[in-house]
Amino acid sequence: MKLSVIIVNYNVKYFLHQALHAVFKSEVNFDYEVFVVDNGSVDGSVAMVEESFPQVRLIASPENLGFSRGNNLAIRESKAEYVLLLNPDTIIREDTLQQVVDFMDQHPDAGALGVKMFDGQGIFLPESKRGFPSPEVAFYKMSGLSRLFPKSKVFGRYHLGFLDPDRIHEVDVLSGAFMLMRRSVLDKVGLLDEDYFMYGEDIDLSYRITLGGYKNYYYPHAPIIHFKGESTKKGSLNYVRVFYQAMIIFARKHIRDRSGGWYIFLLQLAIYFRAGVALLSRAWLSVGWQVVDLLVLTGVLFSGMWFWEHVVRVEDGLKFTDNLWLVNFPLYISIWMLSNYLSGAYDKPVRLFNLFGGMLIGTLLIGALYGFFPDFLRSSRGIILFGFLVGTSAMSLLRYLVALVKGKTRHLFYSERKLLIVGSAPEAQRVTDLLKDISVRREYIGFISPVEKDVADSRCLGTLEHIDEILEIADTDEIIFCARDVSSFEIISQITSIRKDIDFKIATEESTAIIGSNSKDTAGELLTYDIGFRINKAYLIRLKRFMDIVMSVIFLLLSPLLFLIQKNKVNFFPNIFRVLVGEKTWVSYCKKFDQEEQLKLPLLKEGVLCPLDNLSVNKDEVGHTLVNRLNYLYAKDYSLFTDLQTIFNALGKLGS
Repeated sequence: MKLSVIIVNYNVKYFLHQALHAVFKSEVNFDYEVFVVDNGSVDGSVAMVEESFPQVRLIASPENLGFSRGNNLAIRESKAEYVLLLNPDTIIREDTLQQVVDFMDQHPDAGALGVKMFDGQGIFLPESKRGFPSPEVAFYKMSGLSRLFPKSKVFGRYHLGFLDPDRIHEVDVLSGAFMLMRRSVLDKVGLLDEDYFMYGEDIDLSYRITLGGYKNYYYPHAPIIHFKGESTKKGSLNYVRVFYQAMIIFARKHIRDRSGGWYIFLLQLAIYFRAGVALLSRAWLSVGWQVVDLLVLTGVLFSGMWFWEHVVRVEDGLKFTDNLWLVNFPLYISIWMLSNYLSGAYDKPVRLFNLFGGMLIGTLLIGALYGFFPDFLRSSRGIILFGFLVGTSAMSLLRYLVALVKGKTRHLFYSERKLLIVGSAPEAQRVTDLLKDISVRREYIGFISPVEKDVADSRCLGTLEHIDEILEIADTDEIIFCARDVSSFEIISQITSIRKDIDFKIATEESTAIIGSNSKDTAGELLTYDIGFRINKAYLIRLKRFMDIVMSVIFLLLSPLLFLIQKNKVNFFPNIFRVLVGEKTWVSYCKKFDQEEQLKLPLLKEGVLCPLDNLSVNKDEVGHTLVNRLNYLYAKDYSLFTDLQTIFNALGKLGS
């Protein structure tokens, strides 16, 4: 056996499917085996591998063992001359395995090899080649000097930016996303260090390979796509903790002089600094625009009050009472922001139409409530209108300026993104049908076929060899490659050569998924379109959460009455508070289900009630078949009325 390919997977089923598909399309003149170590995934990965790739040697762990332990399990069972560690969120070309094995055969001094990697937007990943993270090099990286001077031989040593990325080089450190190693070298230097859970193990192993007298090579002639979809996203608190803790483990193990203490001290400082940045970044991503809108609306309303007192009604000597800013303003702002939330004004990507609609509906609601206000709360309607007009304009202008800086002003307007599909006519039709089924709105401008026979089709814009000319004419935002018709070699070549203001995705073969990265700015965030369920729609997810909060408040207000009718009184109040904080939802799947069937459905929080509560049956007597069917229909045909009906039919079971 020449080669053992080892993939450790954790909850990225569709990316794993495409990675395996690419591996098994490899054109090689040697025997190879493929291992998949599943680290306790709950997304149906194991069932997918068993069904679609029976030739894979599957090791299914009931728990997450981490990257090192997972790989070591398979390495110990493998028998080949070479071992390749491959991430599940990668795509290799048909000739990749043959090229890298040939190189290793021709270079007996090579202990390990890495390749040139691009992210899902075709942007070169600098971690394809790295230098040894000495205290000095680590300082340059943590201080930002390496980013300011990436090609400097002094400051750019972490990613070796001064080395030509298109030439073969000896390097210190390779990436665990694609790391080909000689088994005899592993026998000598040892396997991955299991003290590392995730991150750092590739640095450690690369370093031990060089200590063993072998070379690590960067090989750029067989590039791969790496979507960078680690389970721990960069920028998250967990990533910061795990990554820098791995660096501390490395320092304690390999840097034994006096500088090691300073290195560890700097790393510990970096943990706190980066954790703070991660907290602020996550806070901004989740509630940034809400905070901005709160400040804008507050400023606009107070400006409107001043304008009315000092300009519009100055001759009348108008002076508003404190009730205006103590009661009215908080009420107006709350209604506007709630309306914005429900209209999708805070969804990604930002749409000005949603913001305008939310503000308009909120204003109409305030106007409708105005007549019910007592006299002392009836402020000028002009201030409400002023708040709507000026507030909407100010919030829209801020969003436009931010989008202008990012170069994404077009996305602000509710024009559908223009989609081009690369694949045969049947596959192009399958992809467009799938997008419609999951309510992904795109303006389909046509398809590019890999075969000449499709040119007669009215939607065919030409063949793949003319893609450059077609893109010069066609105004395209997104390209989806059909893996069934287009080779991995061609997909990687196109993604890495086409201009980078286009989003790229791949329709996986024999699967109802489309995978890719969201954008060049968020290359680490994986995107998967799966065959649709209504419960996956963003506006329904918002409404379901809003309904949970509203019903919880109602239940609290009516608790003296509702408490008396509960069959299980102990959990009544705990359930209300768990739903309020988002730990539970009022209605979800039935708990008595077939695990394999459940994995095929969208993930939902645990529910207090379930669709079975609509039926007059004994839950203990209901079989798996009915439960699976009810769960499927609940996800497929979900509506807010379904939840409300379940709640009102089971008011005595809120303490379940």
